[in-house]
Amino acid sequence: AVRSWAGWWSDLGRGIRPLLKLSYALNWSTGPGLFGFHLGNLLIHLGVSILVLLLARTLTGPSTRMGCVALFAALLFALHPIQTEAVTYLAGRSASLVAFFYLASLAAYIHGRLEGRPLLIYALSPVLFLLALAVKETAATLPAALLLWEIIRRDRPFRLREALASQAAHLGVLAAALAAFLAIPGHRFLIEYSFGLRGFYENLLSQIHGQFMLHAHYVLPGYLNFDPDLPTLTRWSWGLAIEAGILGCALAAGLWNLKRRPLVSFAILWVFLHSMAVYAAVPRTDILNERHLYLGGFGLFLLAGAGAAWFADQWPALRLPVAAAACALLIVLGLFTVERNAVYRSEIRLWEDTAAKSPGKARVFNNLGYAYFLAGRNDEARKAWLETLRIDPAHELARNNLSLLDVKGDVL
Repeated sequence: AVRSWAGWWSDLGRGIRPLLKLSYALNWSTGPGLFGFHLGNLLIHLGVSILVLLLARTLTGPSTRMGCVALFAALLFALHPIQTEAVTYLAGRSASLVAFFYLASLAAYIHGRLEGRPLLIYALSPVLFLLALAVKETAATLPAALLLWEIIRRDRPFRLREALASQAAHLGVLAAALAAFLAIPGHRFLIEYSFGLRGFYENLLSQIHGQFMLHAHYVLPGYLNFDPDLPTLTRWSWGLAIEAGILGCALAAGLWNLKRRPLVSFAILWVFLHSMAVYAAVPRTDILNERHLYLGGFGLFLLAGAGAAWFADQWPALRLPVAAAACALLIVLGLFTVERNAVYRSEIRLWEDTAAKSPGKARVFNNLGYAYFLAGRNDEARKAWLETLRIDPAHELARNNLSLLDVKGDVL
């Protein structure tokens, strides 16, 4: 569907995520090949990072000190290795491209409201919202993000009726997009498939564990995993209760500080809006992947910047060491990102790294076996597929691959 303009056009009426596919069709048609795809992803990430800087600057205020907070948050967003999956993995573009239009729509709305410019509020921002929805369905949370900003803004008291009136065009776009979504067979199939995977209760328990484990990768970047082994949970345990308690305390802190520390509250609630609120509501085949944290990371990095500023304010004598530590942290994260990108240089290296971190996941070893096969390393492919069947004796694809390797020297 994306390897020609005709293919993209013929898919338009029955497929999903048309703008995302359009970006891939553009890469296919322009000629640079793999380099063009990677360049496109990198430019999108650069654009999102600039939007993060502009939005953080607006949220933190005009002072020079808070400008440093905004810059630190944007650099964290740009350089943290957890972003690698959304940038280096070509299919991760769905996360970064939707973030670009999402944040652009939010920025247009905020500036329109602050500067009294109806064209930004009722025209540009809704159009950008529509583009975000055409990239990925998770953009549907934008009206909630706009409402969150209305609640925490300091220049005027919150009025729900006024806020909703300002978002009338966005709500109209959302309603129209939902109608179009349901009218397209591909979308209806995805809805039926998603809600057939697991019930809401099981998905909620699984998301609590998955969100806790993957958000830990922000402070443990050496544990980044392309295909994390996150189980579907059906009952409570003491470990899950502790994880839920920690997440619950964070959510309570976000709600408690809505008027006391609005920036902190915005940052915390932003993370929950783009993690639990999205992925707990609609089940997915995979519980969670690192690229799904991409947009939510804005809140965490903003919180990190605000925390560094608070620390420097409490102990003014340590401002220079805090600044030095911030610079050192950015350098270290940049080095981790370089190292993480190297894992993506070959199929074998990627799946070997993943197998070391998800030793109990059958799909990982099946993919590793296929990577070995493509490289002509049939003995290692056989071992990987045997390991797949040891983990999951019912794994049909690995069994078929082994059979065909024995018979023909070829695989599915």
